[in-house]
Amino acid sequence: MLILDTDHLTIIQRRNEPAYSNLVARLGKVSSTEICTTIVNFEEQMRGWLAIVSSAKDPKQEVDAYYRLHTMLTFFRKMPVLEYDVNAGQCFSQLRQMKLRVGTMDLKIAAIVISQKGLLLSRNLADFQRVPGLQVEDWTI
Repeated sequence: MLILDTDHLTIIQRRNEPAYSNLVARLGKVSSTEICTTIVNFEEQMRGWLAIVSSAKDPKQEVDAYYRLHTMLTFFRKMPVLEYDVNAGQCFSQLRQMKLRVGTMDLKIAAIVISQKGLLLSRNLADFQRVPGLQVEDWTI
């Protein structure tokens, strides 16, 4: 199972980065049923778009912000999203006890990936490689 981190999701959604070609080429060799993300990644993107919607200063910005929020919703309707379940919660608690220098959201993502025995695709190797038992690769290079 390949689990996309927020940075890889953003590259796919925007399609304008050179890294997009590398990522899509590698993902194209894998069954689409093996590709998913986590509810925490969805939360990160949702919070970002809601902040943009709430900070819109005029009707044009507001319309554009809602359009982009809707585009994100459409994207996630097609993407399987893994839950933050009891197993992930227990794994997260164990990771927190290790006092790793990794942010809370990243630890929650790591906990889901570890509990699902998946491979996380992320550009944030510096942080995620600190997490014991987590398999992580950057497919944009």
